[in-house]
Amino acid sequence: MEPSTGWRETISPDEEARFAGYARQFAEMQRRKSARHGRGRALHRKQIMALHGIFEVFADLPPWARHGLFATPGPREAWVRLSNGGPDRAPDPAPDIRGFAIKVFGAGGTATGRPPLGPGALGQAEVDHQDFLLINQSTFAFPKSDEFVALVMAASRGNGALLKHLFSRYGLAGGLRLAARFARTLGRKFTGFATETFHSAAPIACGPYACRVRLLPPPAERPAEGADRDWARDMATRLEHDTLTYEMQLQFFVDETVTPIEDASADWPEEQSPYVPVAHLHLPCQWFDDVAAADFAAQVENAVFDPWSGLLAHRPLGDVMRARKVVYFASEQGRGAV
Repeated sequence: MEPSTGWRETISPDEEARFAGYARQFAEMQRRKSARHGRGRALHRKQIMALHGIFEVFADLPPWARHGLFATPGPREAWVRLSNGGPDRAPDPAPDIRGFAIKVFGAGGTATGRPPLGPGALGQAEVDHQDFLLINQSTFAFPKSDEFVALVMAASRGNGALLKHLFSRYGLAGGLRLAARFARTLGRKFTGFATETFHSAAPIACGPYACRVRLLPPPAERPAEGADRDWARDMATRLEHDTLTYEMQLQFFVDETVTPIEDASADWPEEQSPYVPVAHLHLPCQWFDDVAAADFAAQVENAVFDPWSGLLAHRPLGDVMRARKVVYFASEQGRGAV
């Protein structure tokens, strides 16, 4: 059944001022963390790995999926950045959100010349790539950006500041409930980048439609073994002899009750909005202990991975995504990436 095009964004009059305020808060936090750890991102500071990939769009997609990057089947070059989500360079076993960022380039491109894909989400006449920023959670913690930003700012100053924020904003009972929920979320065992499912957690456009993105892991891979949880070593071992193939899927907007655009905490039910497979992401065998690998890792670390870095046909949607446009740009400026 064809999904609905009746989605709408609801933009409040104070968004521009609020988002500018968020950007200032993130910029201050980024400066503080960079003074301690060296120049880096406001969030997802610790890069676990940089990977070469091949992004292969399926043929014979349903018409509502054939927009933007998915309009033309076939393989394209991709870069992948795996990361821990926090603003610090914490050890891998520490509880954290994990990031799986993908940058897909135009078909037939080379390192020195990539063909354009189409008009950009930020008003560019042409862009040559599409970014997908995915996390190992299907939703964000809060419906809108204001609570999320306040939480991140408090958490960036330590557990004591986080608990103080929760209790002052939500009261004793509400703060305890949220603290327990976050502990369950962050404490959930992460089994590795080859065995977890990753999500956009908030919607993007697909031409005139709206959708969320999901990346399924290779079905035959087993969870990482060992107590040290060295995610880079785990992936390097898997890629020594085998290609890892992930499946990207899109889940489309049905109506505002079932699949709300502005509530990033709502998990769209799969039984009412089934996922549509649209592409494979192949991570071929590759080496990580030579000069070329080190140079590529540095290139990926310095690159921009941004939900707004891509096509107008896939522009991000909803309050959280609109806030990310302003905050990510400030972070990119803060580390000299733009």
